Order: sequence, then C-alpha cells, then structure tokens
Amino acid sequence: MFKALADYGRLLRAGTALARHDVILPGEYHSRLPFPAKLAGKTLRIFGGGAKGRPGKRLATALEKLGPAYIKLGQFLATRPDVFGVETTSDLSRLKDKLPPFSMKAAQAALEAEFGEEAARLFPDLSDPIAAASLAQVHRMQTEDGAKAVKILRPRVEILIDRELRAMKRAARTVERVNVESRRLAPVAFTETVAESMEKELDLRLEAGGADEMRELSFKAGYYFVPAVDWERSGKRVLTTEWVDGKPLTDPEAAETPGIDRSTLANTVTRGFLDHAIHHGVFHADMHEGNMIVTPDGRLALVDFGIIGRIGMNERRFLAEILWGFLNRDYHRVAEVHFEAGYVPPEKSVGDFAQALRSVGEPIHGKAAADVSMGRLLLQLLDFTHTFGMQLRPELVLLQKTMVQVEGVARTIDPEHDIWAAAEPVVKDWITQNLGPAGAAKLVAQNVKDVADRLKRLPEVMDQFEAKLNAPEPEPLPRERFAPWWGWMGFFLAIVAAIVIVSST
Repeated sequence: MFKALADYGRLLRAGTALARHDVILPGEYHSRLPFPAKLAGKTLRIFGGGAKGRPGKRLATALEKLGPAYIKLGQFLATRPDVFGVETTSDLSRLKDKLPPFSMKAAQAALEAEFGEEAARLFPDLSDPIAAASLAQVHRMQTEDGAKAVKILRPRVEILIDRELRAMKRAARTVERVNVESRRLAPVAFTETVAESMEKELDLRLEAGGADEMRELSFKAGYYFVPAVDWERSGKRVLTTEWVDGKPLTDPEAAETPGIDRSTLANTVTRGFLDHAIHHGVFHADMHEGNMIVTPDGRLALVDFGIIGRIGMNERRFLAEILWGFLNRDYHRVAEVHFEAGYVPPEKSVGDFAQALRSVGEPIHGKAAADVSMGRLLLQLLDFTHTFGMQLRPELVLLQKTMVQVEGVARTIDPEHDIWAAAEPVVKDWITQNLGPAGAAKLVAQNVKDVADRLKRLPEVMDQFEAKLNAPEPEPLPRERFAPWWGWMGFFLAIVAAIVIVSST
C-alpha cells in the first residue's frame, strides 16, 4: 500500500512538473487546439508560474528535474527533428551529454568502493568530468598504455531508477486495467522491456561485455570504430576504455570535419546499424548523437554500450523482408510477412493489409526525405495498427525504437537522407545469402545438423522412457495430507466465482 502511494505520488510529481513548465498543451500551440484543449491548457498555466523560454527548453528542464528515466525519454525525443521540430530537438539535445556533473570527491569515493586500495594505483591522474549524462559521467586519464576514458555511475542512481521505473510500471498496469483498447499496445510489456534494458545499464560489467562484442563485430562490418575495454580498470560501477579523440555528433561542427561528407556519414549510421541487426542479430540500442564521435581521421566511433539489442533469426528475416518489400514496392509480400510472423491476426485480410501498406509506401516513394512528414506517417501507421488489430511485440520494442533513433540521427546529419536507399545494399546482401540458393543450402545443412543432434540423444531419451515405465507406482498419500490444499483451493474458487458474478451483473 505504501509503495502504491509513493508511486502515484511520483506520477503526480511528474505531471505537476510538466504543468509547471508549461509543456502540457503549451501556450505556443494555443491557436491550433480545439476549445476543450485550450481551456485545459489555460487551467494548467495557472499553476505554471509564468514559465519562460521556448517549449523545448522548458521540456528539457522539466525532464532533467524529474530524473534519469525521464532524461532517457528526452534523449529519444531529441533524435526526431522531423517529428518535433528542429528548435525543440535542439533544446533537448543537451540532455545527451551536457548535464551537471557530480563532484570529484564522489567520483574518487566510487573508485575506492570498487577497487579498494588498488584505486590509487589504477587511477593516478583522473581529470575533471569531460561529459555528464543521465546515468554516469566520463573522465579522462593518461596511462602508460595511452589515454583512457573512465565512466563512473552517478551516486545512488540505481535507487532513483528503481523508484521511477516502479512508478512507470504501475502507471502502465493502471492504464491497461481501465482502458481495454490500450491492451493492444501492451503498455505493461512495453514498460517491462524498457525497464529491463535500463536496469542492465546500471551494471557496467554488462556494458563492458557488450562493448567488447560490438568491437568484434565492428572489425567484420567496417562501419564503426569501437574503443577497446580496459578490463583491469572496469567493474560494476566503473568502466574504462581507450580514449576516442574527436567530436560527438551533438557538436554541430562534427559533421564539418575535413574529409567528411554528410551524405556518406548519414549512410554509415544507417548501414552500420542494419548490418549489425540483420547480419548478426546484435545492435547498439542507444544510438543518439551523444554516443557517436567523429574522429579526426574521419571514422565514426560508437561509445556507451549500456543497452545492447538482440533479435533472433525470425525477427531478422522479418526486418529484412519488410525493408526489401518496401524497396521493391511489393506490398503484398510485406503483408504476407506480417501474417507469417503473427503480427497481424489471421482472421484479417492479407489483401486489405497490403492495400493499407500501399497507401503508406506510395506517397513517399521517390520523394526527398525533407518532403516527407514523419509525424503524419507515424500517425497513419498507428491508425492501421488499430484497424488491423495489431499487437505490440515486446521483442521488437528495442529494434523499433533504435530504428527511429537511427533515422532521426541520419536525417539530422543529412536532411536529404533516404533510409530506403541507404538500406538497399545491406538488405540485398542478406536476402541473397539467406533467401537465395545459398540460403536454401544453408537451411538444409542446418536442418540436417539438427536432425543428427536429435538422433545422438535418442538412446538417452529411450533409457529415460524405459526407466519411467519400470518405476514402481508411488504409495497413495493419506487423505488428510490433501485437506489443507483442497480447503485453500475451495476458497480460491469461491473468490473467482464471486468476481465473475459481480463483473457480469
């Protein structure tokens, strides 16, 4: 009960903070709103205390005060200038790596707590904070092996994140309970997926493992540079990697680095992500501009691997075929893939769904990215998920969220960026390898291997089956052993029956 009150208190605090900073139905959009919304906006502004500044600045300030989980939300919004406007997303960009740092005293205390007496030897010359984000801040340090980047979690951030996520989960459960229509979008499953990914960010040992894995992939794909992990100087709350010289994409001058072509850089962002996701089933799932650095020699470096996304072969095939279908304007095949994956209920019409997809794809085919309204497109897609009873799939949440981030970053670099043209070579290569003759041969070989593996286990399975057949029957237990169990079951069934009767009257 006390936890519930605390959670609703935090949600009320969030709503109050947004109202105080006039970011719920802001005055700037007063003339565009229907009368009820205008009246609600005026009422909220009574409590706003005359909030100053542009809407984006006010929103950034409100989210910063609400804590790390809300800052993450702001980072995501900041990647979509085509949806929320350049001015708003520019104001939100400071949430990526320009937050107030914590003290050097707290940083040294964290190192000592993690490494004990070895801290002085391992971290002899720690600089002041170079960048500070929602969960951690980064320091530079010079060692015999070269410059290092030392990432240290904020004090008590685990406690803050746990409280905020618990409140968000409660809000999601409440929404599902009172709004039947919302269950189609699975707010509880969505929140659980996001919460799980954020909780993983709080153990920097997991991030070290993800960074090392992504470094291996970067050598294979060649799109990104990933700094090496210094394992001796890394732990649960501290992560040390080699230092990356350059400018993050949050710096407007990063894309102006000599030798950098904006179109090529935008294509690198998109193709690198798709190559990792489609070919390997692993991808960096927090690809905002603060985590991408343009090096002096023109490479694009990725940092901050707190969230690693993973998808299985079915999801990889789904993603590749969807992209390939849109590239070739084969909307019927795109529709079939949705049905094969179970993303559209089987009682719906494949033809009708293909018709709906055509109405999405044709208006944007061949158009420059700057001429496409992503806000309108997203609203249209949301309408179709309702029309066709599509359920939100939790296993695709990180993939969908990262794709939106990636396209937003790419279009910020190059407003003319065409995600379809950028995706074509990567998707075509995967289709050729996995769905062409080579793919069929690979599938047959895998099936043969699976059958051989099962045959190897056949004697063991038969022995277990024979042992079950020859095992003596257990003696029946006295009836009184069951009495308490039957009593509780009767009580439980009575409660269920009462609930059914009350809810049906």
